[in-house]
Amino acid sequence: MSEAAAMEASLIAAAGADIRLPLFESFFAAFPERRASFISVDAASRRMTDETFEMMLGLAKGEAWVWPLVTELVFTHRSYGALPIAEYDAFIDMTVEELGSAAGSEWTAEAAAAWLRHAAALKAMIRKARSEWKSAMPAGAPQLAE
Repeated sequence: MSEAAAMEASLIAAAGADIRLPLFESFFAAFPERRASFISVDAASRRMTDETFEMMLGLAKGEAWVWPLVTELVFTHRSYGALPIAEYDAFIDMTVEELGSAAGSEWTAEAAAAWLRHAAALKAMIRKARSEWKSAMPAGAPQLAE
């Protein structure tokens, strides 16, 4: 089974669960000050959860659209202030953890390894996008937190 197929199987196994609810509970427990950044947690949690899964699955499939989406998201997140890279990392890790919990007995070692590998790739891509945006911004522009 390919990595993408293993990842898709775990998504299917978790299809009945609303992963975003426990995901955002965990995220806000770790970063309570971030809650105030969200105008609508309901809307943002749906979008952010879906986009995170889509980007990791896209990486597994070698999709060319992932890099432009990551760069756009990194740039637009600047409007929420200087987001520490630790928050990006934690959110991605928590997303994978919640999927594993929701998939239950269908969460295989193969799926876990694939999700973790592509989570690491997504984190690296976010770092690269932040670095490229930082070097492209004019002097005096708001900077991204490290």
